Amino acid sequence: MFSVVIIGRPNVGKSTLFNRLVGRRQALVDDTPGVTRDRREGEGRLGDLRFRVTDTAGLEDAEPGSIEARMRQQTETALADADLALMMIDARAGVTPLDEHFARWLRRWPVPTVLIANKCEGAAGETGRNEAFGLGLGEPLALSAAHGEGLAELYDEIAAAMAARGEGEGDAAGGEGGVLQLAIVGRPNAGKSTLVNRLLGEERQITGPEPGLTRDAIGTEWTWEGHPVRLIDTAGLRRRARIDGKLEKLAVGDALHAVAYAQVVVLLLDALAPLERQDLTIARKVIDEGRGLVVAANKWDLVEDPQKARREIVSRLELTLPQVKGVPLVTLSALTGSGVDRLMPAVFALYQHWQARVATPELNDWLAQMIERHPPPLGHTGRRLRLRYATQAKTRPPTFVIFTNLPDELPEAYVRYLQNGLRERFALPGVPIRIHLRKQDNPYAGRRRNKSGRRK
Repeated sequence: MFSVVIIGRPNVGKSTLFNRLVGRRQALVDDTPGVTRDRREGEGRLGDLRFRVTDTAGLEDAEPGSIEARMRQQTETALADADLALMMIDARAGVTPLDEHFARWLRRWPVPTVLIANKCEGAAGETGRNEAFGLGLGEPLALSAAHGEGLAELYDEIAAAMAARGEGEGDAAGGEGGVLQLAIVGRPNAGKSTLVNRLLGEERQITGPEPGLTRDAIGTEWTWEGHPVRLIDTAGLRRRARIDGKLEKLAVGDALHAVAYAQVVVLLLDALAPLERQDLTIARKVIDEGRGLVVAANKWDLVEDPQKARREIVSRLELTLPQVKGVPLVTLSALTGSGVDRLMPAVFALYQHWQARVATPELNDWLAQMIERHPPPLGHTGRRLRLRYATQAKTRPPTFVIFTNLPDELPEAYVRYLQNGLRERFALPGVPIRIHLRKQDNPYAGRRRNKSGRRK
């Protein structure tokens, strides 16, 4: 079984995360550092992923033969057997010298590592998370183990690591052992269950004219042209003010949970009443979660003027969802099967874009051209904004970090300009593109000049 080990200095929240992953209070948790001494193993569950997870003692620099040294040896043994390491820091406390010491130690191990900035509930810990970029372990994943925030992003990281070893989900569509998580969402009675039955080729889901027949988010294993897919039918999502009763609230929560753990989401519209306010609310939820979005207009066989209807849908999508220009639109009839054959090719094409990786030299060539074409404006203080360097921090969705001298002063309009430029240059239509701005410190700051005028 795929093995995940949680490591870090004392009292950063390792046991809290362990308990959340195993689904019960198995490890003791307290504010006192050093509660955990031996490594503890359990079966971790995150969405549909299953793996062995190991909680370890806090890493400390210790004299040979001491209890702390023996605790560290236990951690090293667990790390040697692991397929993935989760290195945790306390984002509220910031990066400590001990964090830096063990980050350097961990970089020497041949184990893939995900850096987790814990205790980031709400806006807490943002400064510490930014500091963690300097540890050299990639982009820190903001998490709150105590409150369960950031687990969808952790799911993506573990799934990608499992795919790299040919286990669990795939990091590439149809790759060995890869399973595409595909959720079908929409308003009640849009035809979601009918579409799922049409794709599967059997009456797997109950259908009918009555809205609200589906309550649970039902996942079905399926294979499309040799590609494994987990197809998830969900309950209809109504406006919050119209949700009645405990069962419907639970069903809606289950549907939103399915969106958070999907990779691609198909938003199914009723073509006779397309893109109502609730449809756009659902679309924004999908985008905010960083999932790939495909829009499918159902009941297209009943539309009187298809060309006009299509133009109106495309125009409204571009107007209301400018952050994901180029969202694929598929017109179909789930009842008759017309156009359904175009849906899955659109889904897998978007899945590839969602996982796209851009080489750093190409990315910085592009950034230089964008700056030359349209230089950043002056900051609020009159200083010139300088965009110095760009790198891609992660995929799923494509996420980029740009280092600048004044990260808090770059206007949102210029960030959108960069997002659109990335989408156009590197062919990334329809997927969320995230850009994080980070301050690049002056390497000469604080260094005194010698008598010759040179800094030392």
